[in-house]
Amino acid sequence: MYAIIETGGKQYQVSVGDEIFVEKLDAEAESNVTIDKVIAVGKEDGMVVGAPYVDGASVSATVVKNGKGKKITVFTYKPKKDSKRKMGHRQPYTKLKIEAINA
Repeated sequence: MYAIIETGGKQYQVSVGDEIFVEKLDAEAESNVTIDKVIAVGKEDGMVVGAPYVDGASVSATVVKNGKGKKITVFTYKPKKDSKRKMGHRQPYTKLKIEAINA
């Protein structure tokens, strides 16, 4: 059984036991979160697709940790104007472990 969920403006296909990195959620480590935005649920006998979400379906997950991704360098400049700027960015994330798919 698998589910397609939406969180942080992105969609993820998850199964029980998967660990995924999502956009930062407002939850502490070792806490439980429930994701109600389930777009589709795949079962052995077929697939249930919502319009836009499946009614009564949810995904339970445990927060493994919150952290920051690798640093990327952002460099902007204007040619022939002696104007440049160098910045770094680290995107925050939340690592989730999928515990159950309720459909």
